[in-house]
Amino acid sequence: MNTHKPFNVNLVVRDNGLGLTRDAQLLADALKANGCHVHVTSLGEQDEQNRWRYGRGRRVFYSHARHAWARMRHRAIYDLNIMFEHVWPLHLPLARHNIALPNPEWFDTKDAAHLRRIDHVWAKTGHAQALFQRLGCKTSYVGFDSDDHYDPRIPRTRRFFHLAGGSRIKGTERLLDLWRRHPEWPQLTVLQNPACAKPGTPQANIRHCVEYVTAESLRELQNAHAFHVCLSEAEGWGHYIVEAMGVGAVVITTDAVPMNEFVNTDRGLLVGYASTGTMGHATTYFFDETAMEQAVAKALTMSDEALRTTGERARQWFIQNHDAFAKRVGDALAEIRL
Repeated sequence: MNTHKPFNVNLVVRDNGLGLTRDAQLLADALKANGCHVHVTSLGEQDEQNRWRYGRGRRVFYSHARHAWARMRHRAIYDLNIMFEHVWPLHLPLARHNIALPNPEWFDTKDAAHLRRIDHVWAKTGHAQALFQRLGCKTSYVGFDSDDHYDPRIPRTRRFFHLAGGSRIKGTERLLDLWRRHPEWPQLTVLQNPACAKPGTPQANIRHCVEYVTAESLRELQNAHAFHVCLSEAEGWGHYIVEAMGVGAVVITTDAVPMNEFVNTDRGLLVGYASTGTMGHATTYFFDETAMEQAVAKALTMSDEALRTTGERARQWFIQNHDAFAKRVGDALAEIRL
């Protein structure tokens, strides 16, 4: 039985209405399940400008001094700040303990300038945990949770789905180019934000949806496709991969960290990478086109039984990950009390 006083937790997050917003809500639910009182500080463009302003030169030292002074004067409002994606320097003095919940590909030099003021890093992936341990941070693996979009009532067909959204690091353009070279392949449906879409030449086996869709329409698309193509170059947490696993699809993803932490050969198909790059504190991986062609060929020859078994294993992983999330958060909270 938990006899500790409940933590008063402040979630410091850029409210983008997309992945970060959902991530914050899911973590808030897990914190509440562990008895915490949760407040959300929603950040905007001005906060991003301040992050840049106080991430370089003399302002870094001014921000450090302000934080130290606030701690000495016991000015903290919250027990814990949990900072999503970045370190938000002007919010550091508001809590007795500061926890970073970073996405390595977006964690930049401005964030690193304040890393020594972070008491603990909560890692969403094993890849992130190892990376921040190498930087000398005290870390806990909390993983993440994702929404369950499974609907067995929706008929499923042997087609391919790629949820690009607004991301530019999912290999979308190269995937479309490759699909155009294979008019014999089944239909690929690509759902992409109009702000970053490049539809290109129309082709009979490509359905490029450059539009915003309702949550109900997205759920229908996810359940209607047997194969989800998730060729991420990097991932902070991989909601679209895990949601695909949750609906019992066969996920085709990049054979690199952290993507292959979620998907292995028992519950999906892995595609090797041809080259790498860097983004923030992460390595980026660019899928090998020949390996992708081989993955599509393998997908098309899968028996109904193999398709069903692979999807069931993926969904089982999703359920187990979901069920364990609140406990992992509770274990990480317990470490702070030590």
